[in-house]
Amino acid sequence: MIKITDIAAACGVSRATVSKALNGAPDVSAETAKRIRETARKMGYHPNAAARALKVGRSYNIGVLFSDRTGGGISHEYFSQILESVKAEAERRGYDITFISQNLGAMHMDYYEHAKYRSCDGVVIASADFQDPAIIRLATSEIPTVTLDYSFDSRTSILSDNVRGMEALVRFVYEKGHRRIAFIHGEMTTVTQKRLASFKKTCALLGISVPADYIRPAYYHDPRSSGLATRELLALSERPTCIFYPDDLSFLGGMTELEKHGISVPDGMSVVGYDGILLSQVLRPRLTTYRQGAEAMGREASRSLIEEIEHRDTWLPQQILVEGELLEGSTVREID
Repeated sequence: MIKITDIAAACGVSRATVSKALNGAPDVSAETAKRIRETARKMGYHPNAAARALKVGRSYNIGVLFSDRTGGGISHEYFSQILESVKAEAERRGYDITFISQNLGAMHMDYYEHAKYRSCDGVVIASADFQDPAIIRLATSEIPTVTLDYSFDSRTSILSDNVRGMEALVRFVYEKGHRRIAFIHGEMTTVTQKRLASFKKTCALLGISVPADYIRPAYYHDPRSSGLATRELLALSERPTCIFYPDDLSFLGGMTELEKHGISVPDGMSVVGYDGILLSQVLRPRLTTYRQGAEAMGREASRSLIEEIEHRDTWLPQQILVEGELLEGSTVREID
């Protein structure tokens, strides 16, 4: 087994210099550090994780908590982009990631206990029921946490700009001439509350009256529930001319229902989605939607969490807002 002493001898430097270079210490010149790391790689050196953790008081392991009611999980493109970005940034900074759950084999433990069991230096809570006592216990514990699209007191949160995203979509549809606009929303989370409030506020500012029947509940990433909500909207005596869907995947349920009624998009009904996943851009007609900054959110989550882990004495919680962009597809027709 190659040791730090062997690398020091090969490079003609002290053990301390090798240790500093491998751990990214700033007091080793970039040229020397690069030479040491290349030598270590060529010699097949692999650091002892247990010894490293004992020495620096950190495991260099970040927990990732992802819980999804619909069972779509990380297969959904939006969340997979976030998690891939979390992983890439963590690895770039020298950290591994471990998924945190409430089960380990036959043993049941809550999220906090699992994070402690895995010696996580911190946890990114990417998707969860934030009212769950087990989530609250973890988020308010001594373990550093960063949350996505939810804010706890004294914790850093990475937030998609849902207010601006919904406003951009409403204004786009308004400029196309639409005044009868319906909104099928997801389950009542803080994300939904922000989108719904922004939808209603923007409509009010533009002088659009939104009947109560035009607001319909469904679930995120669940085409079936959005399909049923679409059926209810089509049964109204005065149909909307444009329907907003909870997300791009949910629109598939609406598309199926519209097809059953012989209604084409956009001539018979205009529609918009949310998320901006690849699927939305390969559909024909191409879906008008709002792309969330998934990669930026994941990257900021990792960066912020590691900043807290490594600089606890100077760390301050933040709310970091990540903007997205409107993708103008072909599913909103212009009307007089």
